[in-house]
Amino acid sequence: MEEKKIKSVKLGEIIREFDLEILHKGTDYENVPLWTLDVNRPGLPLSGFFEHFDTQRLLLMGLTESSFVRDMTPEQRRESFERLLAYPVPGLIFTRGIDPTDECMEMARKYDRTVLRTQRQTSAFMSSLITSLGNHLAPQITRSGVMMEVHGEGVLLQGESGVGKSEVAIELLKRGHRLIADDAVDIKATSYGVLMASAPVLISQYMELRGIGVIDVSQLFGMVAVKPKQQIELVIHLEPWDDHAVYDRLGLETHSEELLGIQVPSITIPVKPGRNLASIVEVAAMNNRNRKLGHNAALELTERMDRLFQEQQPE
Repeated sequence: MEEKKIKSVKLGEIIREFDLEILHKGTDYENVPLWTLDVNRPGLPLSGFFEHFDTQRLLLMGLTESSFVRDMTPEQRRESFERLLAYPVPGLIFTRGIDPTDECMEMARKYDRTVLRTQRQTSAFMSSLITSLGNHLAPQITRSGVMMEVHGEGVLLQGESGVGKSEVAIELLKRGHRLIADDAVDIKATSYGVLMASAPVLISQYMELRGIGVIDVSQLFGMVAVKPKQQIELVIHLEPWDDHAVYDRLGLETHSEELLGIQVPSITIPVKPGRNLASIVEVAAMNNRNRKLGHNAALELTERMDRLFQEQQPE
């Protein structure tokens, strides 16, 4: 299962997240969708330049912009804010606790625009706002599988239905590792090129086990057994053992899988009665961390064998 989602975030969520003061409410302001992670500091639009002006962005008025308009005459301010707020912008935010001018509020009421305020410094607030919008609007897909944190590594278990993903997860939970999502995994690509996994809200902290049914992991194993989100650092494909297949014995070959344009290391583990899959997944997670730190056991063993063969060659 893979479902691509077109993301947006409602203005009301941003207002609550940053505890913004509402100076004027536009019609249905809480449900206004935000589609872009960029914001506008409208210095040029206030001076009359609107080429490439994006009406989907939030507007941010800091000390510089506010000082600029206060040097205008009331008629100039009224004309500037009328030109600006005639566009269907989602909201205008004043930073540093700055009071908007009367002309600004007059045009906000005339064109039904939302005006907000924060006490925070402009640059710090702008950075936090863009980061938040980036997280809300990051590209996202939903994949079937089980997402676990194993020894601090984010491991996505994938495989056909019935191959034993949830059973492996239960054993890992008993060993003190943590569940992020079972059955459906929401995967989001952040602005830092990192894949973050979480559970859909409806099924968060629940697991389905054939023969038992749905269980609440936090109730059975405690709240520490559940984690809301985790970076995906390794994808493990579980597949039924095939006697005719050739499996990698040394691990010299490195494989990766592309998710939302980002490459993630991946391995395939064959499932066979008698194999302790939970232990194998633990070792795979630790080995993946070792490789990220620059230690490759397979490569070291191969180099050691090459040196030994060279030493044994006759002069």
